[in-house]
Amino acid sequence: MDPRNTEKQEIPEEPRYLDFPHLPDNATRDGEPLLNKYSSTLTKDHDFPGAQAMLYAAGVPNQEAMKNSPHVGVASVWWEGNPCNMHLLDLGRTVKDAVQKQGMLAWQYNTIGVSDAITMGGEGMRFSLQSREIIADSIESVTCAQHHDACIALPGCDKNMPGCIMAMARHNRPSLMIYGGTIQVGYSKLLRKPINISTCYEAHGAYLYNTLESSDDKNKTRDEIMDDIEQHACPGAGACGGMYTANTMATAIEAMGLTLPGSSSTPATSPAKMRECVKAAETIRTCMEKNIKPRDLLTKKAFENALVMTMALGGSTNGVVHFLAMAKTAGVDLTIDDIQRVSNKIPFIADLAPSGKYYMADLYEIGGIPSVMKLLVAANLLDGSIPTVTGKTLGQNIELFPSLPQDQVIIRPLSNPIKETGHLQILRGNIAPGGAVAKITGKEGTKFTGKALVFDKEAALDAALNRGDIPHGDNLVLVVRYEGPKGGPGMPEQLKASAALMGAKLTNVALVTDGRYSGASHGFIVGHVVPEAAVGGPIAVVRDGDIVTISAETNELSMNVSEEEIRRRLGEWKKPRATVTRGVLAKYAHLVGDASHGAMTDLF
Repeated sequence: MDPRNTEKQEIPEEPRYLDFPHLPDNATRDGEPLLNKYSSTLTKDHDFPGAQAMLYAAGVPNQEAMKNSPHVGVASVWWEGNPCNMHLLDLGRTVKDAVQKQGMLAWQYNTIGVSDAITMGGEGMRFSLQSREIIADSIESVTCAQHHDACIALPGCDKNMPGCIMAMARHNRPSLMIYGGTIQVGYSKLLRKPINISTCYEAHGAYLYNTLESSDDKNKTRDEIMDDIEQHACPGAGACGGMYTANTMATAIEAMGLTLPGSSSTPATSPAKMRECVKAAETIRTCMEKNIKPRDLLTKKAFENALVMTMALGGSTNGVVHFLAMAKTAGVDLTIDDIQRVSNKIPFIADLAPSGKYYMADLYEIGGIPSVMKLLVAANLLDGSIPTVTGKTLGQNIELFPSLPQDQVIIRPLSNPIKETGHLQILRGNIAPGGAVAKITGKEGTKFTGKALVFDKEAALDAALNRGDIPHGDNLVLVVRYEGPKGGPGMPEQLKASAALMGAKLTNVALVTDGRYSGASHGFIVGHVVPEAAVGGPIAVVRDGDIVTISAETNELSMNVSEEEIRRRLGEWKKPRATVTRGVLAKYAHLVGDASHGAMTDLF
């Protein structure tokens, strides 16, 4: 055991990780830097003969490689049954081969994931957010236990990206991320238009309210149209194609400098994605030679860049909970007030789904994210001076990429934005004294007032929608509670309900929840209400008929109920019994913190 770990027990409470014995940062041999900084603990001399025997059996070719070659972990968030992740094993093999050609040892391993689109609207969705922690725990565990000198992570679906970055911040060894890439756009012959995963949920709303029909053939039944959408929305490998959570996080992480330039907009099945995998091997060597570590890159300036890209492109509300968790893990002081501050100054300029017309694959064709970054750096909205995994600055990384074409229509001019400020708003008030996150693009207006219609759990709202019980007409604020990190448990996304409302054209409705909404959600939606209902937050005592106000103008989420009445209601409130008491969700509910602090499980 490293003696420094015993000494840490006497240090006042602060984020602390195990120290591992390693070579000095400036260690060299024959004038060349030694890159087997951590693995040398196992492979030098004969201190760990059993470890060396196992490594020979695993594929170390000879004694020279055993004593001198660095060990690079290749962490694929791969599993079958989900297009976002099903190709990552093959991408990882390409990375492994390229790393070995650099004279290093590459060890490919795997961690788990949960498909948000597959689990949406069901009990499986409760496992989604906590998969972020499992991914972070897995990569940290393998990197540290196996004494890897560096890590290349390949995520695909939403929670994968922050999970990988949180792991990198914990072990703090040279690392980079390769985004699995976006899916191509689907197409419906019956609707005669491009479609994507979000179309499925919005069409379901139209299906329930009997307004789903083909643009050409009125003889096609609702079921035939749904079959067509389901069969053609997702044409192959890659993450959901709009500015949903996966593309939001990949774009932000590229803007932070932890990927190669272009990673976030390169489609999953393009030759360019394979070239990126090869290039990553050269880049991780650069990180090791220059001792570029994740926490060197995960700075306040880098997180500001992430927020700028998220606001400019209309990114997901889920980005908020992930940025907070990534920052806290890296020891960066980032709060929900920083998110509002950046939103106040950054215009929303991208006509991208879910609120817009185009997809990430379309953006790739006109230059991709690097070309958008060039626009924002030139306008002094994005910091091009931050360091990156390439050893160059962000500005240097994007120099050779083209500027956006003059005739393109996906990214609006800064002088003519869709909205002059960001679409993500932090709201507070007597429903959410600890904060809430609203996604208001401006297309729906900036203020909404209506009567509360309260549902304990998302399933109750889904059942009401299935029965057609949500009426057109008077303004309604649908309040879905007991779906927070602890109460859900798992803070599930509620795209099924939000998309169904859009599909049914229920424009008289706003949504408020202590759970989350999908990156594909749009409309007047507010999530991440803190404190959540399960811990006795005021949302627990909202009643049917209370008048609720949602305002992006005053950053307010409130009900027309006096503080005295709220206290009286809370005094009568009884904490519900835990939904689960064993297994991973019970453990998660016990450990997890609130959404305004990232819904983390290791803040004790």
